[in-house]
Amino acid sequence: MPCELPAGVVPGDICRHERFYRDVQGNWQRKYLLVLAGTPAGDVIYRLLTSRAHGRPTAPPCFHGLPYPGFYLGVLGGPLTADSWLDLHHADDYDGVDFAADLAGGPMRRIGRLPTPTPCLALDCVAAADDTTRQQEGCIRDARAGLECG
Repeated sequence: MPCELPAGVVPGDICRHERFYRDVQGNWQRKYLLVLAGTPAGDVIYRLLTSRAHGRPTAPPCFHGLPYPGFYLGVLGGPLTADSWLDLHHADDYDGVDFAADLAGGPMRRIGRLPTPTPCLALDCVAAADDTTRQQEGCIRDARAGLECG
């Protein structure tokens, strides 16, 4: 089966989720995520964005070392006014039906898209990360090929 994203969603989309998790006081917290690819089941492969360097370098942009692997994205603009990294730690795939519903009027909205050629470089980096599963790697590489990265 081919790897597919929900309709209208493309690799490189940046989304802001207003109720991604609850903190210790029970308050909802916002997270930004980057869409990478779809799965054969139509789920969304993504990774979270962070503005906390925690030893992540800016050069080279793709860093697989300890303790915090990441991909440096720079200042993305809009609400993302600080340096940003893509956190390369594992994230469970986002159910495609839930993702589409959350994006269509739920707690999430698309706020932008990575400029070319950044999605291609980010996909390469995430595909090679230790926490990326084999299925995720295959679908990410398929998404990269669909972007005609060269």
